[in-house]
Amino acid sequence: MGAADVKDSLHSIRQSAIDNRQFPQSPQSQIANRKSQILPRLAIFASDIKLHHTVFALPFALLSTFLAANGMPAAGKLILILICMVTARTMAMAANRLLDAKFDLLNPRTARRAIPSGALSVKFVVAIVVICVAGFIAATALFQVVYHNPLPLILSAPVLLFLGAYPFLKRFTRLCHYYLGAALGLAPICAWIAIRGDLELPPILMSAGVLLWTAGFDIIYACQDYEVDVQYGLHSVPSKLGIARALWVSRITHVLSVLAMLGVGLSTRHLGSLYFIGVGLAVLLLIVEHSLVRANDLSKVSLAFFTMNGMISVAMGTLGIIDVFMRR
Repeated sequence: MGAADVKDSLHSIRQSAIDNRQFPQSPQSQIANRKSQILPRLAIFASDIKLHHTVFALPFALLSTFLAANGMPAAGKLILILICMVTARTMAMAANRLLDAKFDLLNPRTARRAIPSGALSVKFVVAIVVICVAGFIAATALFQVVYHNPLPLILSAPVLLFLGAYPFLKRFTRLCHYYLGAALGLAPICAWIAIRGDLELPPILMSAGVLLWTAGFDIIYACQDYEVDVQYGLHSVPSKLGIARALWVSRITHVLSVLAMLGVGLSTRHLGSLYFIGVGLAVLLLIVEHSLVRANDLSKVSLAFFTMNGMISVAMGTLGIIDVFMRR
């Protein structure tokens, strides 16, 4: 090899080293890289916890809010209630994904969720839990600071603990569906307390209606996991009674839910014909929901679970709120 060849080789090696050298990034570049990593992960998380399912409890929380205010509440209170709703549900769903990760991995239906599939790390989801807890408590604190109502802040920790504990219930009781219902049923009670600082019969009956309605459709949803629940000893109404009997329990639970919702309208002069039309629509949609699901055919559970129940909550919440304004 000649001197010229050696020189060219050394130049090539030196240039390659320069090209591959890891130069320190500027602070602006580091921030941009973090943002580019966080936003896709947040999108994965939002999809994983089905953020759009907030529609189940939110209309009832808003109906309770407008009912407690007998019309339009203060804009600040409404915004704080919305913040509390979103942060509380996000925290609860994130805790559910963390605590159920090992069971999700064993279930073919849930094995592709973000944590068991490796799409999100446990640290990332824990960070979201911490942020949501802080946001929820901060929002409740503002009710005391701005509106001199200390109850939301006083109740914030018990409410968060109650919401986060749901995943443990399926480990020892088939009543886990009713516990989940109670978690969603807190929404109208908490909204009423945030507005008025007290508690009366209408939000209690609404909470009971939401509890029973949620438990009923969660029993239907749990039928999909019957074999997995039996195999791994997880508790649910279907795993205890079988799918056919579980569907009858769901039907009876929904009948009781309708009775509670009728009681809401009868317990206050601020609701009338439009609200009862909403209850009537809910009855029709529940009939359709149950007609879609059979013990030997669970192929339409997703349609029954989200579409029908989303329509129920939106219809009742919207018509109820309109009724509040019409009867002022």
